[in-house]
Amino acid sequence: MSYTVLGLTILAAFLIVVLLAPICIPILRRMKFGQTIRDEGPQSHQKKLGTPTMGGVVILIAIAFTGFKFADSNMEIFLLMLVTLGYGLLGFLDDFIKIALKRNLGLTAKQKLFGQIIIALIFYYFLMQQGHSTDLHIPLVDVTLPLGWFYLPFVVFLLVGFSNATNLTDGIDGLLSGTAAIAFGAFALLALRYSEPEIAIFSAAVVGAVLGFLVYNAHPAKVFMGDTGSLALGGAIAGIAILTKMELLLVIIGGVFVIETLSVMLQVASFKLRGKRIFRMSPIHHHFELSGWSEWKVVVAFWAAGLVFAGAGIYIEVFMR
Repeated sequence: MSYTVLGLTILAAFLIVVLLAPICIPILRRMKFGQTIRDEGPQSHQKKLGTPTMGGVVILIAIAFTGFKFADSNMEIFLLMLVTLGYGLLGFLDDFIKIALKRNLGLTAKQKLFGQIIIALIFYYFLMQQGHSTDLHIPLVDVTLPLGWFYLPFVVFLLVGFSNATNLTDGIDGLLSGTAAIAFGAFALLALRYSEPEIAIFSAAVVGAVLGFLVYNAHPAKVFMGDTGSLALGGAIAGIAILTKMELLLVIIGGVFVIETLSVMLQVASFKLRGKRIFRMSPIHHHFELSGWSEWKVVVAFWAAGLVFAGAGIYIEVFMR
């Protein structure tokens, strides 16, 4: 497989989203599938009220079509589609409850976590049927740890953790679309280097899909992906890292997602233990907004950070292994 195939995959997924979105957006608007805004969020976000959401559906359509079109239908593609579409369906239910039932928080935290764990366990079951190694490679020190049965909770933690991490990152126009394109692009290059053509093609399909979505999601956003898209992207990137045995490298390549999650955890812990907040608001992108940064400035800064993390991950994997 060559870079030409990856380029064609990216282009195909990009065009599918660019062509489908103008059809999907008016439908979502007519169905009144508009974004709800948290009362405690930045006041500048109130103008986003009613913007069509659940646009992640077009991302999933593009990924599924191009993934199956350009890649061989093997077990790796099946597993990646399982976590991507599985978490996408879970996110769709969450979005639908928010909109149709007018319940701003959607699924309860327990319901969402239960669904995430079930999908992760199904993924793990089929993964083990393929004789997948339970060893864990540690970057930088080039050490491999045999996890054995502990690999199960590790895989579940990775899938649940990153699906939530990308969900938290999806809070500003274009933020998740751009950072996801960068992270998946890094994994596409690494998968190609290690002769994992199906995973490379799948990763490229995601890159094309989110870049196509960015055309309509860049500030000011005409549509949001909702949990339908954000949960799916987190499950997809964790699935890729697991299948390529780059589980811990994901923490580096997906550094922006990790920082967003840590900012929420630190904020909650600080408030419970000290009664004080560390940030003006979490996730951390809102802190910069409330500090006077424009949405576009925050997004560009986070994209730049994403490029640094992706570059660092590729360098560590290629030159330091």
